[in-house]
Amino acid sequence: MRSIWNGAISFGLVSIPIKLVNATESRSVSFRQVHAADGGRIRYRKVCELDGEEVAQADIGKAYEDADGTMIPITDEDLAALPLPTAKTIEIVAFVPAGDIDPLQMDAAYYLSASGVPAAKPYTLLREALKRSEKVAVAKYALRGRERLGMLRVVDDVIAMHGLLWPDEIRAPEGVAPETPVSVKDAELDLADALMATLGEVDIDSLHDDYREAVEEMIAAKAAGGEGLAPPEPEETGGGKVIDLMAALESSVRAAKEARGEPAEVTELRPRAQESEGSSARSRAGSHDGSRAGARAGSRATPKETGAKRSTARTAKKTAAAPARKSTSKTSTASAASKASSSKASTASTASSKATGRSARSAAQKQTAKKESVKKESAKKATPRRRTA
Repeated sequence: MRSIWNGAISFGLVSIPIKLVNATESRSVSFRQVHAADGGRIRYRKVCELDGEEVAQADIGKAYEDADGTMIPITDEDLAALPLPTAKTIEIVAFVPAGDIDPLQMDAAYYLSASGVPAAKPYTLLREALKRSEKVAVAKYALRGRERLGMLRVVDDVIAMHGLLWPDEIRAPEGVAPETPVSVKDAELDLADALMATLGEVDIDSLHDDYREAVEEMIAAKAAGGEGLAPPEPEETGGGKVIDLMAALESSVRAAKEARGEPAEVTELRPRAQESEGSSARSRAGSHDGSRAGARAGSRATPKETGAKRSTARTAKKTAAAPARKSTSKTSTASAASKASSSKASTASTASSKATGRSARSAAQKQTAKKESVKKESAKKATPRRRTA
């Protein structure tokens, strides 16, 4: 790989000659601008605004534009005269845990290659020291006309350097978070955890750019004289926007399990807060209904058709109503309940008396009929039989 910068790593009094090599490369498909009418290439030319003539690269210098639009010329000699100790040196300033580096600061990545045989020993020493300490090195270096911040770490058997943005280049996330207060229930977190567990881990090396591959296939088809690729059919979105967060999480877990070939059954979890509220409400309703049922227990029983059952019901009513007649309540509600119980008890007593009278008359009638039957039998036996000649 071609180096883009040559210098040295300054590790205390140890100097390690190195070469800087790009660790990444762009695989994006690039396009050219053309004239749509005839396909002619569109090119940019650097033209001076004063005389309107095109300027060669060798004749182009630098200048700083002031607030009022004034151009202040800056030459290479002016920049070279600045006290920049990191012009050709990656100066390590500290060793810190990797967790102390905010990923927002991460920028371009480079590989540091030992330059020459003498650099192999100190290079290996720094690499092994970083491995054993499980820390990263924070360094300053200069590249493309400005001083930068970097982080050195070990990748396999190579020291890699990540360019870092300066702390004052990271914008504060003001006004980005939701302004409306939102509460997340435990059941929703449980489903989110289940979805994360179902998706599981992934081998980063297996991921690839699907869009880039589609662009390359389209270009190949058009280069072969075709019309490109047919547009893909729109995917079904499930009938519109899902508003219920719990339903969306459950559907996501099912889909993830189906994609992994696992059973798609998902136990529906409802927010625990709602469950507790529902249980409390049911408990309150149950106790209220129980008290009402207890208050109506003595007056709600209805006599059955059978005489014995009527008697049992009347006895139960009298037993339940007796304490109510004996007790004296201070409230008007209790007094009214006592009067109602006494009235129903007297009604039940009257009904009992009538039933007893009917039973007595029925028994007397049966006894009279029996006596008459006995008398008739006796009369028949006493009458002598006549003999015929």
